[in-house]
Amino acid sequence: QVQLVESGGGLVQVGGSLRLSCAASGTILSINLMGWYRQAPGKERESVALTHTVGSTNYRDSVKGRFTISRDNAKNTVYLEMNNLKPEDTGVYYCTYSDGTGAHYWGKGTVVTVSS
Repeated sequence: QVQLVESGGGLVQVGGSLRLSCAASGTILSINLMGWYRQAPGKERESVALTHTVGSTNYRDSVKGRFTISRDNAKNTVYLEMNNLKPEDTGVYYCTYSDGTGAHYWGKGTVVTVSS
């Protein structure tokens, strides 16, 4: 089992910044994929940014150049630095963990609201 706890969401004005954190605990394998998804009201959940323990990262096109994902493997923590936020970034941000066993876990989510 893996537990994921997100923090850092909140209300911010257009153009502002937020930093999300996600701490993983439990049975964490040394090789894993962690990252962030989001779900806006009335829309499907979508991938935002993912990072593998070997260092590769993946971003959805709409956040490239504005969001940066990073991780501290020693702390089993992943971060999402979000800059130049836009109203369309509003949603519930979920942390995710997956590994080679097929396990896939989700956090409970943290709300990000960007006001215009």
